[in-house]
Amino acid sequence: MRVIEFGTHNSKVILLLHGGGLSWWSYRDVAERLQEEYHVILPILDGHAGSDAPFVSIEENAKRVIQYIDENLNGSVTMIGGLSLGAQIVIEILSQRSNICKAAIIESALVIPMKMTHALTKPMMDMSFWLIAKEWFAKLQFQSLRIKPELYEEYYRDTCQITKDDMIAFLKANSNYAVKRQITDTKAKVAIVAGAKEPSVMIRSAKQLRRMIPDSSLAILENMHHGEYSINHGKEYADNLKELLHSLK
Repeated sequence: MRVIEFGTHNSKVILLLHGGGLSWWSYRDVAERLQEEYHVILPILDGHAGSDAPFVSIEENAKRVIQYIDENLNGSVTMIGGLSLGAQIVIEILSQRSNICKAAIIESALVIPMKMTHALTKPMMDMSFWLIAKEWFAKLQFQSLRIKPELYEEYYRDTCQITKDDMIAFLKANSNYAVKRQITDTKAKVAIVAGAKEPSVMIRSAKQLRRMIPDSSLAILENMHHGEYSINHGKEYADNLKELLHSLK
């Protein structure tokens, strides 16, 4: 698993997993704000530009992250966080290993399967994948994601490197993921966040997670769309992580 690291001299480790179609750079602002106090590790998810393996499933990607933690970080970290697809992988990690971290932040995680979206993903990608390399189309997609403009060049570069098979695989996995009952066993203190302007299924997913995870909190962020919190509001996000971690002491 390929990772990008900040603050490597620190002993407290925060591991953050990016969303589908993005990469480590979506957390760069956050990592730079945390690096004086924490060792921040940003893995590149399977099937994404610069990764060392194709995307198989959320469950398999979670196993690979756990393996990385076991082999490089003595089996546990201070915090794990993620956005969207990355957040689903965080949920799966917590479900597979209850004591892997002290705290977690789950942003915009879909845990209610969307059967129609899942069924239509491959035929839609078969018809439209060729458009991804067209810059005019990429700009429209980028604008729809409401990501801050300075990330466009990296977004366009990396999106063009994702294969059609990988994109279909992680989009289908994202739309079909259902949270497992083992999440109730996690020992982590979990913060769940979602944007108030996200689709209603995302809000319902956040509330379902809050009901299932014993030591958890839920924040519905006013005026925010999907992914805006960690990507566009790095200072607020980093401050939230610090507050959560300091509360563990």
